[in-house]
Order: sequence, then C-alpha cells, then structure tokens
Amino acid sequence: MFKFGAVLTGGLTAIMVTLNGILAGNLGDFIALIIIHIVGLVTAGAIILIKKKKFVFKKDIPFYYFTGGAIGVFLVLFNNITFNAIGVSLTLALGLLGQSVAAIIIDNFGLIGIKATRFDKRKIVGFGIIFAGIVFMIIGS
Repeated sequence: MFKFGAVLTGGLTAIMVTLNGILAGNLGDFIALIIIHIVGLVTAGAIILIKKKKFVFKKDIPFYYFTGGAIGVFLVLFNNITFNAIGVSLTLALGLLGQSVAAIIIDNFGLIGIKATRFDKRKIVGFGIIFAGIVFMIIGS
C-alpha cells in the first residue's frame, strides 16, 4: 500500500510540476508561486475542516522542523523555472537524482533527527542505473 502511495505521489508530482510550470509561464514565476501556495493553503484548510481535525501545537518541536514550508517555496520556484527551460521529464529526472542523493545522506547519517539507516552497498547498482538514465536523458535533449 505504501509503495503504491509513493508511485501515486510521483505521478501527482509530474502533473503538479506541469500545471505549476504552465501557470508560471503565463503569470511569471513569483506571482504563480504566490497563487500556488494560496491554493495549497486553502486546500489544506478545507481538508482540515472536513476531517474536523483539532490543531494541537506541541511546544517541544525543534524550530528547524518548520522550515519545510520555506523549502517547499523554493522547490516550487525552482521547479517552475526549470520546467519552462528543460521540460517536465528532465526536471523530474534531475530532481529524482537530487532527492536520491540527499535521501541517502540523510538516511545514512541519521540527519535531521531521524534514526540512521546505513546505506546498503547493493543499492549502488540501482543508483548507477538511475544516474546513467539521467545522463542519457540530458544527452538526448
């Protein structure tokens, strides 16, 4: 079930990057960025209201856990800029490479407060195939 959710997330990400990039191409990167996040805020608020979730603020949460929202703003901005320059497939392929490298480092060293999960050297083959595929995508564009 979780693996299906991850695949679904990937598909939705491709659709989101495409729609956001087209919006940015029509309105400009920064106006689109504001609209995208307002729509996201309204959608999240509606989900919370429909689910009738109570907001409970825990006081012992480290400050840096809240920086994900700021990172998300830059992520959307860079995706919009990149999409309009190189298209959705290469934007997402290079993004996947960056995500994979960052995830391996975070997992292996237990960064940002998570339990360390040592990198299994057998994954190098898979990572190499992904990297080679992205290189071929870059050469072909």
